[in-house]
Amino acid sequence: MKLKKYFISAFALLALTSCGDKMDYHEYKVDDADYIKEMFSRVGGFTTTIYQQLDYDFGNYNGAMLSSATDESAYSHPGNAIEDFYNGAWSPANAKGSLWSSCYKGISYCNLLLDEFQGLTFPDYQLDVDYLKEMHQYNNYQWEARWARAYFYFTLVRQYGDVPLKTNNMDAAEANTLPRVSAETIFKFIDDECAAIKDSIIPDYNNLGNMALSIAESGRANNLAVLALRARAALYYASPLFNPNNDNERWHQAALRCKEAIDACKSRSMTLVADYMSLFQSDNYKDTKEIIFSRRQNSTTASNAFEKYNFPIGLENAGGGNCPTQNLVDAFEMTNGKAITDADSGYDPQNPYANRDKRLSWIVACNGEQWPNANPNPLEIYTGGANAAPIPYATTTGYYLKKYCNPSTVIGATGANAFYHNYVLFRLAELYLNYAEAMLNYTGSGYATADGLSMTAAEAINIVRTRAGQPNIATGLSASEFKKKYENERFVELAFEGHRFFDVRRWKEAPDYFKTIRKMTITKSGDNLTFTPETLETRQWDDKMYFFPIPQSEIQKSGGVLTQNPGW
Repeated sequence: MKLKKYFISAFALLALTSCGDKMDYHEYKVDDADYIKEMFSRVGGFTTTIYQQLDYDFGNYNGAMLSSATDESAYSHPGNAIEDFYNGAWSPANAKGSLWSSCYKGISYCNLLLDEFQGLTFPDYQLDVDYLKEMHQYNNYQWEARWARAYFYFTLVRQYGDVPLKTNNMDAAEANTLPRVSAETIFKFIDDECAAIKDSIIPDYNNLGNMALSIAESGRANNLAVLALRARAALYYASPLFNPNNDNERWHQAALRCKEAIDACKSRSMTLVADYMSLFQSDNYKDTKEIIFSRRQNSTTASNAFEKYNFPIGLENAGGGNCPTQNLVDAFEMTNGKAITDADSGYDPQNPYANRDKRLSWIVACNGEQWPNANPNPLEIYTGGANAAPIPYATTTGYYLKKYCNPSTVIGATGANAFYHNYVLFRLAELYLNYAEAMLNYTGSGYATADGLSMTAAEAINIVRTRAGQPNIATGLSASEFKKKYENERFVELAFEGHRFFDVRRWKEAPDYFKTIRKMTITKSGDNLTFTPETLETRQWDDKMYFFPIPQSEIQKSGGVLTQNPGW
């Protein structure tokens, strides 16, 4: 198959010891497949094009993150496109379907590489000093492509349920008329692909020995990324949205896959890093302890756009942005491990941020805090304050976002700077939480073990809590009580990492969480502040929204072969 005037972008990774150890995008004009096949570097460039289709969320909806369609945050600019998810404007004609197109574009790249660019030997370059190293990496491209293809299908199935399965290179006319296959078929495809490639893909790009090229390739998927994907997909497959009959063996298999991934991480001496905030800063790509895979940014496009979207109103060029809700803030326990609703917790409603889980201060900027570095004064988020209403676009919730914001960023006209933003797709803490959920549902207890599964759900959660300085989860909780504690722990630990939107859906608990969004109203009288939590808004929910609508344009292109999701 010829690629007529086909444009691709390629990364070349610079050496780990250099200051530019990030993916660097270059653009090539490619006339046909034969041109690509001539050189290892061109096939490598085509391979890395695939990574550009991986998802990330630094404000994909005109600055709003998907979190602002959940109970994590509210976007401070009224009329933003994110509101379509909950105000009745979401529809097949307004399908929010960018991931449909980007995932199938990525799948097409994967299929093309697997069908057209295998078995090459680059004979004109066999005398090159790095020929054997290049061939070692070239032979790994097939496993990278199969991992990426499985990841794209996971992204599609969690969003749409049944989707077309395309595993070979084909023209657009043929691809557009593929029917949807069951979500069960998609999950099996993902699991089978991960099982097939986990022992073949390069385990560690930082430990290639004499096969290491002069350019580092640590930004590519390795065997841990394969195992992490397999574990997450198994958890989704076992969840109520995809497992309405609660087949317990699915939870068993999810627990086993999570354990396999955790054991593989531990064998590489991975652990949870002490500095939680570092996981979401500009140089997080250097982390080899907790981050399993992150979607790297182009090294030539350091940006302060995310900070402009989210820094507090009152700073020059700041947008307010994705403001954490009172729902999220209330989820952070006291340092004694008790919920703020517990009468014995010691929570003071008029000193609400004292003695709280440290993750609150790592994720959320509260009144009285000095944030970010360029702000010389403590935040005034009380009504009439320097960072609050009635200033346009000030926080609507009483809070501002810290996570993924670089505190050293200057967004004003004088001294402005910019940093890289690399989106974490898989990290070890998530694997522990995934394991805990699978074990709780498989055994019916937060404190039980099983054959080959010696770590309890509580022990897995406690590893995550210990990093935050929180005491171990209480003993003696019923399964339902433990489930609520687990869901709360996941809400807090993984906030703003793209999980909440899909977690609540796969649990089929959206009406419990997504309808009532709360804020903190702070008023000042003299030197006294009064804190009043109250409802910000009540959002619409319809059970059809557990899945996205298939874009109407895709149904039309298929000639009606594609069917719409129920209710849409």
